[in-house]
Amino acid sequence: MSVSKLKQYWMERKQEKLLRNMEDQQSEYNKIKKSTNVLFNVILTILSLLSVIPFIFVIIISFTDEEALAMNGYRFIPEKWSLYAYEYIVSAGENILRSYGVTILVTVVGTLIGLLLTGTYAYALSRKTYAFRSFFTKVITVPMLFSGGMIANYLVMTKVLMLKNTIWALILPLCMNSFNVIVLRTFFKTSIPDSVVESAKIDGASEWKLFFRIVIPMAMPGLATIGLFLTLGYWNDWFNALMYIDNKDWIPLQFLLMQIQNSIDWLASNKSMMGVDGIQAAANLPKETIKMAIVVISTLPIIFAYPFFQRYFVNGLTIGAVKE
Repeated sequence: MSVSKLKQYWMERKQEKLLRNMEDQQSEYNKIKKSTNVLFNVILTILSLLSVIPFIFVIIISFTDEEALAMNGYRFIPEKWSLYAYEYIVSAGENILRSYGVTILVTVVGTLIGLLLTGTYAYALSRKTYAFRSFFTKVITVPMLFSGGMIANYLVMTKVLMLKNTIWALILPLCMNSFNVIVLRTFFKTSIPDSVVESAKIDGASEWKLFFRIVIPMAMPGLATIGLFLTLGYWNDWFNALMYIDNKDWIPLQFLLMQIQNSIDWLASNKSMMGVDGIQAAANLPKETIKMAIVVISTLPIIFAYPFFQRYFVNGLTIGAVKE
């Protein structure tokens, strides 16, 4: 073996050794100590308990007897259990079932429409080749700073669009949001490479096929986030029902529960006006436990939506990539 080949061999060995040392240093730098890992696990466990325990406490209080709650205060183990708060709410009968159906329908339809409108609007704004991008960016930004006011909204909904006492009065006001559009536009700009869009156009894909076949699978985490925002907004909404709904057939769950709570508060504060029977009836009303029962009834269904969105969060992170 010649001297030049020996020198080249030893230089390659030195480079390999140097690379291994650098990799070892990086792995050592990125490694978490066992004690630090235990500390992080303890902190996260405490934070998780601080988030879960209050809701468990609310559930326990909702099953507590009203008299025992008044005498002994809030306890994790009540002296006496009771289902009276839930029985009082269920006494609304078909009204609460109808309100549940209305809320589920509004939430599902509104979320789908909101995702379609927000997604297409945000995707158009994220493309540099879109000629009117600057104009429509200003159009979506202005409502974040200025509003027409409640009276103007009411007149447009009832006199112009004629949506009073219709299900669309519960859906359309919440389906588009400037903040959601801006968040999703930023997500499209940072997660959808231009090379993917250009490749699809070269292959002859139309804009709709490009959006539904390529963009949506790659942007699933962002869409799931906006979908969660929309779902929570629709499920917890009661103000639009207060403004635009007089027909009891279209009353959503949150508004019905608020009416029940207001009725109990009114009876409790005006019991002296109703005579002896009224005082006795007001004394038997579940004032505190029904508040907790309302929280449970209105919160539990939406909790089941989180695993659905979480699945798309995880799957969306691994979908779509630029091949080299």
